Amino acid sequence: MTDVLDFAKRLIAAPSVTPATGAVFDAMEDMLAPLGFTVTRFTRGDGEAGSPEAPVENLFAVRRGPAGSKHFAFAGHLDVVPPGEGWASGAFEPEIRGDLLYGRGAVDMKGAIACMAAAVADVPEDAGTISFIITGDEEGPALHGTRALIDWMREHGEEPDLCLVGEPTSVNRLGTMMKIGRRGSVNIWLEVEGTQGHVAYPHLADNPIPKLVAMLAELDALVLDEGTDWFQPSNLEITDLEVGNTAHNVIPAVAKARISIRFNDTHSGASLSEKVVAIAKKHGGTALPIVSGEPFLTPPGEFSAIIADAVKAETGVDPEPSTTGGTSDARFLRAVCPVIEFGLVNATMHKRDEAVAVEDLHVLTRIYARIVKAALA
Repeated sequence: MTDVLDFAKRLIAAPSVTPATGAVFDAMEDMLAPLGFTVTRFTRGDGEAGSPEAPVENLFAVRRGPAGSKHFAFAGHLDVVPPGEGWASGAFEPEIRGDLLYGRGAVDMKGAIACMAAAVADVPEDAGTISFIITGDEEGPALHGTRALIDWMREHGEEPDLCLVGEPTSVNRLGTMMKIGRRGSVNIWLEVEGTQGHVAYPHLADNPIPKLVAMLAELDALVLDEGTDWFQPSNLEITDLEVGNTAHNVIPAVAKARISIRFNDTHSGASLSEKVVAIAKKHGGTALPIVSGEPFLTPPGEFSAIIADAVKAETGVDPEPSTTGGTSDARFLRAVCPVIEFGLVNATMHKRDEAVAVEDLHVLTRIYARIVKAALA
């Protein structure tokens, strides 16, 4: 097989704090082109750096099999979160210490993408069509990343039959968990306007804080559901309160809050937004919902069995099918084809001194190769 460790080092060495562009995509293209892939790169977004509309680079690569053959896709992201301070070695200077490879993105998820690229080198070209759906905007607003790639794939007739996302899903050791679904997410900004005044003359003012407190109390008391066979109960969390009143003797003019709801497939972003808007209005306030993803579920079946068999063959572990955790770009890809997430151990993702076991890179490469061959057979 192609050297997965070399691939991982090359990707880590290209700084790519979200939104990623440039060098890291050069490295990815240099890996895939010699393996017979036709690589297309494009940028979407025209805003200023630091804004949600900032330019994002995306890559779609395809190696076509015989006419009529199945199409299997790997999906992932090359952008990473900021490394922060205090690393034992440079965050973008890949270094092996002991049996670990250190560097930002080693786990989330440049390591897994390196495994994908190395795995396809072991899959015959006549096995079927293989593609890579790679974005530079998963850790950020995700406005111009995978959604833009989906638009491009539909426009060019490149939709796959199955898709595997390389998020770090394993717990404690490689192979313990795959994600067959994820909950949806909606964040809602709440605001109550009042009338500013002196605290000694409350009849001349209108304090918005008690109204906001009553609104939050009602929202906090909601029982959204009891969970389902595959999903834990939906939860609503109050994530911010803001009045900004620096004077002790002034009734403020406005009070604000923010809530976040992670919800299962008994709800939609729209239905929950509607519920919260009504409660906010009841208490004299307003609500601005922003839905960042809907829930998805790929029920256990042939695809999950292919993954489980490959993991078992290489590790002896039976992966648990799960829907826990946060959102990922699978929430968008679910609209294209069945999608499941499986990848490295997630213990150090987003942490200082992020690291992956070198042996896990080799094992995951073999797992991915088995999955592709079985999926295309």
